[in-house]
Amino acid sequence: MASSTTSTAITRNQVDLLDFIDWTGVECLNQNTTHPFQNAIKQGYREDEGLSLESDADEQLLIYIPFTQMIKLHSIVIKGPQEEGPQTVKLYTNREHMGFSNVTDFPPSDTITLSPDNLQGKPVVLKYVKFQNVRSLTIFIEDNQSGSDITKVQKIVLQGTTVETTDMKGLKKIEDH
Repeated sequence: MASSTTSTAITRNQVDLLDFIDWTGVECLNQNTTHPFQNAIKQGYREDEGLSLESDADEQLLIYIPFTQMIKLHSIVIKGPQEEGPQTVKLYTNREHMGFSNVTDFPPSDTITLSPDNLQGKPVVLKYVKFQNVRSLTIFIEDNQSGSDITKVQKIVLQGTTVETTDMKGLKKIEDH
C-alpha cells in the first residue's frame, strides 16, 4: 500500500518539460522538411493528429533537445501510427554533436521498445537514475513498427522535474546579516 502512494506522489510532481526546451538549439537529422520536428514537439502542433514529424531518406531520426536548465527526466511519451510509428528508441543524455555516423559509438542511457499502447500515448518510465542531471537529450529512433522507409512521430512529451540549483543555505546566511 505504501509503495503505491509513493509512486503516485512521484508522478504528481512530474511536469511536461516543454517550457524548459532551448528551442534555438533543437536539431533533427533526416527529417522531411515538410513534416519537421516542431509538429511532434511544439505545443499546439503536437496536439494536432494531422501533423507529424516524418523521416526522409530512411526510417531513422536523430533528435537533439537541449534544455534551458538542468532537468531530471522521468518518462517519455512518443505517439505515432501503428505501422510507421517508432519501435526501437535509444536515449542519450548530455551528448552533443551526435550524428548517424557516431550514434552507435556510445552506449545509450536507455533503450526502449515502443508497444502499441505506447504509440497511443502511454508513457514509458525511464531508468530514472540515468536521467538525473540532464542538460540535453538525444533521441535516436532506430526503426519503426513495420520496417517501412518512413517513420512518423505524432507527439513527443518529456515528463520530469527541474533540478533546483539555488543554494538555500547561501540565501539564509545573507538574511542573517
